[in-house]
Amino acid sequence: MAEPKNEDFLDDIDTAEAEELAEEFAEIDDEALELEQLRAERDQLKDRFMRALADAENSRKRGDRARRDAEQYGGSKLARDMLPVYDNMKRALDSITDEQKAGSAALIEGIELTMRALLDVFSKHGVQNIAPQIGDRFDPQMHEAMFEAPVPGTRAGDIIQVAAEGFMLHDRLLRPAQVGVSSTPAG
Repeated sequence: MAEPKNEDFLDDIDTAEAEELAEEFAEIDDEALELEQLRAERDQLKDRFMRALADAENSRKRGDRARRDAEQYGGSKLARDMLPVYDNMKRALDSITDEQKAGSAALIEGIELTMRALLDVFSKHGVQNIAPQIGDRFDPQMHEAMFEAPVPGTRAGDIIQVAAEGFMLHDRLLRPAQVGVSSTPAG
């Protein structure tokens, strides 16, 4: 049997049937369009969800970092305010003569114990002493040059005097060591 041609097929369909088929095709087109719209909306919502998830993760990380910083560096103001106490106690201990040591041994021992306790508290909370020695090289990251002077037998940039020790809080500088630096030209 011969296959019907398109024209023959169209001849066999009456107008009512054609309208019914057209409506079915229109419904299929509408459903396809609605399906495309739903897919686009789904993709948009998925994108918004992923962005919100990433924002939440970033917020959590920022919060963790802020909490760690507060734990490590929250006491930096107090530590910085305690440094003059350390300086004064160190000067007091450095100024004691042998005669005074003999006459006031108990008092001096109390001051030394107090100084050790202060250093223990500093250590417990991550405060480390920066104690440069005469002859060390000047490091602008750790030292503050209070003056420069030519000193025979030294090189330019050598520390020639330590006016005050410096301190670090974990990996942050609380106070640079205050030093005098040689300005002797290389010869």
